Amino acid sequence: MTELNLESMALASGVVETIIALAAAEVEGVAAVGSASSSNPFALFASKPSTQGIEVTVNEDEKLDVSVHVDVYYGHVLPDVAANLRAAVSDAVASQVGAEVGSVDVFIDGISFVR
Repeated sequence: MTELNLESMALASGVVETIIALAAAEVEGVAAVGSASSSNPFALFASKPSTQGIEVTVNEDEKLDVSVHVDVYYGHVLPDVAANLRAAVSDAVASQVGAEVGSVDVFIDGISFVR
């Protein structure tokens, strides 16, 4: 299991990704975190959100660089969803982990027509 080391704190693998997945799922227009077409059907019954499609690294300035892959509901303005997703991820990580976010790269992998 890999740890994420920030200043004087070490976080177990998946902690920050879980926080990001929960924040992303709350953004209006986000249908799924990760690719819904490749997600495990048993994930619907899991008690913990899937962190598939989320990658977190620490850059040279000790800030977190985040990549998030999402599917978006049809009819939502994609740049607006991406901007709201960046803000939600940055706020969640800053408030719950206490770490600065250097960048949030949003990848829209698909459009969902079913709500």
